[in-house]
Amino acid sequence: MPLFSRVIFGVVQLASRRGLAAAKADETSKEQARRRGINGETYAYWYLRRHGYVFVARNYRVPGDKAEIDMVGYDGPVLAFVEVKTRSGTDKHPGQPEEAVTPEKRFHVERMAKRFLAERRRPGVSWRFDVVAIESRSGRPPDVRLYKNAFSAAH
Repeated sequence: MPLFSRVIFGVVQLASRRGLAAAKADETSKEQARRRGINGETYAYWYLRRHGYVFVARNYRVPGDKAEIDMVGYDGPVLAFVEVKTRSGTDKHPGQPEEAVTPEKRFHVERMAKRFLAERRRPGVSWRFDVVAIESRSGRPPDVRLYKNAFSAAH
């Protein structure tokens, strides 16, 4: 693992030791959720880099399509399409963050992954879908769970 990724993840981990997002008084709940999501994706990015992932894209979108893939990167020879879900103890949505990767969400991620592969002309590459679930409670470091090959593409 590159030293740079270790150092940066150490800094990110230190900064998040009391949680990923402290609420600001003038923020709406939607703004808080968006900031928490961005912070969660940044944490996941450096967490995965520390574990050897090499990223080729973040927040991959196609013009005119609202779907998005959070991160695309190689885990060894395998191309991983990574979905990141972050939740806090104050979320209105009960349950684990990984439960938010619903069949509808999987459908959109699969569709975007196929477009990514077609655009990049990568027809023979091995690929999979990973999910990073992050629970961020105020005053505590985030709890991270990585699910490699979390779901399969429908054919």
